[in-house]
Amino acid sequence: MSSDSALLRAEKKVTAALAGIFALRMFGLFMLLPVFTLFAEQVPDATPQLIGTAIGAYGLLQALFQLPFGFLSDRFGRRPLLLAGLLLFVIGGVVAATADSIHGIILGRALQGAGAVASVIMALISDVVSEAHRTRAMAGIGMTIGGSFVLALILGPLLGSALGLPGLFWLTSALGLLALVLALRVPTPRVQARPDALSRRQRLKRVLINGNLAPLNVGILLLHLVMTASFVVLPPILSDRLGLPLSQHSVLYLAVLVAGFAGMVPLIIAAERRGARRVMAVAVILLALAELGLGLAGDLLWQFALLLVLFFVAFNLLEALLPSLVGRAAPAGTKGTAMGIYSTCQFLGVFIGGQLGGFLLGRGDGQGTFLVCALLAVFWLLAVLLMRELPKLDTRVLPLSGDAGDQATWVARLVSVEGVLEAVVVPEEGIALLKVDPRQLDEVALAKWSRDDAAGQQT
Repeated sequence: MSSDSALLRAEKKVTAALAGIFALRMFGLFMLLPVFTLFAEQVPDATPQLIGTAIGAYGLLQALFQLPFGFLSDRFGRRPLLLAGLLLFVIGGVVAATADSIHGIILGRALQGAGAVASVIMALISDVVSEAHRTRAMAGIGMTIGGSFVLALILGPLLGSALGLPGLFWLTSALGLLALVLALRVPTPRVQARPDALSRRQRLKRVLINGNLAPLNVGILLLHLVMTASFVVLPPILSDRLGLPLSQHSVLYLAVLVAGFAGMVPLIIAAERRGARRVMAVAVILLALAELGLGLAGDLLWQFALLLVLFFVAFNLLEALLPSLVGRAAPAGTKGTAMGIYSTCQFLGVFIGGQLGGFLLGRGDGQGTFLVCALLAVFWLLAVLLMRELPKLDTRVLPLSGDAGDQATWVARLVSVEGVLEAVVVPEEGIALLKVDPRQLDEVALAKWSRDDAAGQQT
């Protein structure tokens, strides 16, 4: 049996195990979203603002601890940090389940958020999954998270009706324990990974000064802000104003999610043909129209249902487009750091959205929240229209044919090759990290600077 086939089998095992951990953890969190506001109104000391804080506390701690968990996993290993994060998630669920006031629930949610293992899981995938299969592995995990979100919105109201709020938190802890058991069984193949070519400071600097990434980071922050704020106020509107029993919320969510996914497919195809920026602008327009409609809608359930379909078409499309654009826009050698900052902005949006939704819910009937979200979407649209279309680029690692000490000379040589848009030379490794446009790349001209090509010519 070849080592390549053994490695591929190990990659599949690791990806499946990590996807399972993500699914268990995220389902436990997402199932609270469509019911939390309704149940939390009955908790002692609860106010709309504190309910919003309880929803968003998880996102704030996730945003604060993503990078520290990633850095610590570099030093102490992936598995110890993965287990520690999942243990915090379990403990947080127990604290929230046994809380006798909204403040205890906030503490429990914060503890759950402090277990920021997403960065550790992504780093572990980078360790053991080869570059050729990594995109597929990331896509599989992304589909798992999306499936967890869909199932949680559908099953959350049913489970909430049967278990109540404490029961839901006990269930999140039980799912966290299952994820812990799975983490203990995660295969750890002996793979000799090459160290990151760029230092953390170099990667961070290159990401922060990149003008293409800023609109995408702002975009994911606003997307999750709008989503969280909307779900702070939506459940009580459905129950109290539209008279829809909690047990029937699941039927509504199932219908609008299925329709939303169906409506997203042609737009995804259009993004491949006509450019992602145009389709992203269309999606943001749909998001703004959905929020505006929800803010102005009357008391008819069918109106809310149609507007929610529009919302989920936009949300699902943007959730799929943005991370792929981040990978395309990230400078050479910085994709992991770019995704870390992107994830931080995503969870920060959850926190701000919870705060905003709670604040506005305490000052009206909740529909004003949708109008504010529509205004934020318009602001986002302006940022999208100012973006330039990102080309479909590849990242390459080129072994250099000569001494890499003279970095400036090597960079000048490489970027002079047709189709090479960016080059970073790493003298210690004797390599260059390239961002290339495969449609225009002059492979022959690039090959003459490659150590592999030079060795082939000598033989």
